[in-house]
Amino acid sequence: MRNIFFPIRNLSLAALTFLGTSQFLNAQYTPVQPYKGKAGKTVKDTQESWPEKKKAPAGAPNVVWILLDDIGYGAISTFGGLINTPTLDSLANNGLRYTNFHTTAICAPTRAALLTGRNSHSAHMGLFPETAIGTPGYDAQIPFEKATIAEILKENGYNTFALGKWHITPLADLTPAGPFNRWPTGRGFEQFYGFPSRGSIDQWHPELWEGTHRQKDEQSGKHFNELIADRAISYVSGQKAGNPDKPFFLYLATGAGHAPHQVAKSWSDKYKGKFDGGWDEYREKVLANQIKLGVVPQNAKLPPRNPGVKEWNTLSADEQKLYARFMETYAGFLEYTDYEIGRFIRHLKNAGQLENTLVFVSVGDNGASKEGTFVGTVNNYGTGISEEVRLKKNLENIDLIGSEFSKVNYPLGWAAATNVPFRHWKQDANAEGGTHNPLIVFYPKGIKEKGGIRNQYGHVIDILPTTLELVNARIPENINGYKQDAVEGTSLAYSLNDAAAKDRHTVQYYEIHGSRAIYKDGWKAGSLHVKGQDFNEDKWELYNLKSDFNETTNLASEQPAKLKELRALFDSEATQYNVFPLKDGTQGYTLQTAYKDLDKVVLYPGQSTIVDVAGPFAIKKSFSLIADAELSGVETEGVLLSRGGFEGGLSFFVQNRKLNFVYAVGDGTRYSVTSENATLPAGKVQLRADIKYETDGTGSISLYVNGTKAGATKLEKTTGYIYLHEGVNVGFDDLTPVTDTYKVPFAFTGKIDRVTIDYSPAQEVGLK
Repeated sequence: MRNIFFPIRNLSLAALTFLGTSQFLNAQYTPVQPYKGKAGKTVKDTQESWPEKKKAPAGAPNVVWILLDDIGYGAISTFGGLINTPTLDSLANNGLRYTNFHTTAICAPTRAALLTGRNSHSAHMGLFPETAIGTPGYDAQIPFEKATIAEILKENGYNTFALGKWHITPLADLTPAGPFNRWPTGRGFEQFYGFPSRGSIDQWHPELWEGTHRQKDEQSGKHFNELIADRAISYVSGQKAGNPDKPFFLYLATGAGHAPHQVAKSWSDKYKGKFDGGWDEYREKVLANQIKLGVVPQNAKLPPRNPGVKEWNTLSADEQKLYARFMETYAGFLEYTDYEIGRFIRHLKNAGQLENTLVFVSVGDNGASKEGTFVGTVNNYGTGISEEVRLKKNLENIDLIGSEFSKVNYPLGWAAATNVPFRHWKQDANAEGGTHNPLIVFYPKGIKEKGGIRNQYGHVIDILPTTLELVNARIPENINGYKQDAVEGTSLAYSLNDAAAKDRHTVQYYEIHGSRAIYKDGWKAGSLHVKGQDFNEDKWELYNLKSDFNETTNLASEQPAKLKELRALFDSEATQYNVFPLKDGTQGYTLQTAYKDLDKVVLYPGQSTIVDVAGPFAIKKSFSLIADAELSGVETEGVLLSRGGFEGGLSFFVQNRKLNFVYAVGDGTRYSVTSENATLPAGKVQLRADIKYETDGTGSISLYVNGTKAGATKLEKTTGYIYLHEGVNVGFDDLTPVTDTYKVPFAFTGKIDRVTIDYSPAQEVGLK
């Protein structure tokens, strides 16, 4: 039974009894309650009445969802990995390990699916907000008819908090003007602290928002993990002080272990020498641990190395040293993340809340990252260099790994190793290596067996209905005036205390970048799409996961009828859930920012930071920066406008009574031009920089003071498809400096009236 009339698909009869069928189906959203008192002509003649507040049942549990990022099945100790995660170990040892749980293979779709309980394309998040196109599966406009868990639980009397990574707001909404109804606080979260855009954040210099407001950078030196753990503790403490009987829902989405891998040296040093044996040895050790733990079958075998991954023993000594350092940093990063999660969990325990808290931990929003290249990357050296050159630069910068001046991602050999026992990795929606993640469920009040293993098939869309069933919450027929669509996930509550229970989630499709798969009753068909290839030419494989859980034996040629059946089922599911049209990025797209069709943008001092990927420079066009300013004297200096930081960007500034412009390409190259001859005049002045892009990827910068040309330089290369961790600011540079000629914030000491961005000629030259 796959489509039934109430808002949760595949809900059991027992669950209906548990929820109370009539209250579950007939819940209504009532914005204004009728007055039940009596208003007399005087207070003496009046019978007072107060609106009833939404109230959870007495003793309703708190709910915590923790979502980690870019972590393979074989990374953490909880599932046999060699990275110590004592907090997650403790939650699992006192709860359950779900060994057959799945995500969508990439971050934004997983987040949309998790928060709504609907398939990612059904939630209009088939890929990223950055890659949105005007079709229902990919426009990044999560419908209000598909309420988030926060919207639902708030209607059931919960306080709701979100912390960390969001990444599911449409680009056009990521401006200081909003609209804010698809920011976290617009989708049911009463408090939000984190970053609303991008898939990653600089852990040492995070650009953070609280609610819809950019937080001033304090240059505190605190790691992002520490900041969000502090704020989680603060939110919960304040909530319990204000209303100790009210339950809370807290969604904690770390930036770890997504690149950049950054952590204090004291954490990475804990693993010094522990990965010198390499990724082949790692895979063997972890598989043995997994078999011992019971999180993989007893007869599990290692699959071959992923294509392109070299045998460790064939690498040079320098390569082995470098690659081991990468993994030491990644391991320290994850262990430190576990430590900060542990601080929050210990706070709940010390406050007497943990025993009445339901905790879900999805260890990854997809498999291990395949974005680090075969040699890894210490910093962004650009996309046009060879692996040999990248390796040379990595070796030169080995001591930067993990520091605030690095943008680290480990080599693909470690991604494959931490994905053991599965093939392939993140983005590969056809493969278990892209979609198969550990799930931990901790609920002392509801789980009888401590440390149990559960092998039932599950998907990220199942966490929402499971949560609602366990906390006895209902989905109102209407939320905020929107009639609610059916939840598409299947509650896993049936399996909490029945290890032998038969699977209830029996059909699930997958698709990312045209790679796709379909699962039904233990059988799985999938196709790894080759970018640019006709989709009809994609080769399909077939696996029986009941006997071959990690896809080692392709049965496509032996079972053509089964493959045909599953391919037809994929087409049916894809049609139902907005998966079509298939796209792999080769068709091109335009970033759907609020600025994409404007000829001119006027910015003012004091305004909020503009998110870079959604900002006025995200689409590559020639432009002029025109600053109308007042120079009060010879000491006047500072930044007029900045974008980005040390990883790349631009800065338009006054220093030493000269006008300056620095254009920093993501590979570390910086082009500078300074006004010539006379110093800048005092008083009101118009300062201008013209940046012109050529179609061959080069360009030029010209400076003008009151209309007179004052300097110029050629750009041998220019930025293209790069989104920076630091956004656009007026009057200062933020977080890290674009150039080393000043220190942040280098705020402008004169007066800025406005800075105008004029796209003239308004020519989009494409992404390079």
